[in-house]
Amino acid sequence: MPADQLEHFTLECADLERTKTFYCDMLGLTAGFRPQMDFPGYWLYCGGVAVVHLMKKEAQDRPRTNTGRLDHIAFKSIDPDATLGRFRTHGIAYEENKVWEIGLLQVFVHDPDGLQIELNFHGALKKQDAPAAV
Repeated sequence: MPADQLEHFTLECADLERTKTFYCDMLGLTAGFRPQMDFPGYWLYCGGVAVVHLMKKEAQDRPRTNTGRLDHIAFKSIDPDATLGRFRTHGIAYEENKVWEIGLLQVFVHDPDGLQIELNFHGALKKQDAPAAV
């Protein structure tokens, strides 16, 4: 199989600094090494891997073809209480989805450019706490 592992995704940002701040301060990624390139940007790291590349290009420098539509990006996450508290403190809207069968709490939030981010908190729910079946 030619594809072995997802390495990163790249986002074009309307406001590069605001987007970097969101991913670092709200989601816990860290800005790290990025090779010298001919356009502004950041590489954001998760677990030592540069998984999110941010770039700011002027409209005339963007590719002429549409690269398609990305619905959302999901991150395996930890500490739902701290994460949701941070969102509330900063007035960031989010939605929760509880997948009781597998103990998964999903939290959906949008980045500054409107891309939906899914945070998966595995083991955050206990089956015995599930609401009674209707």
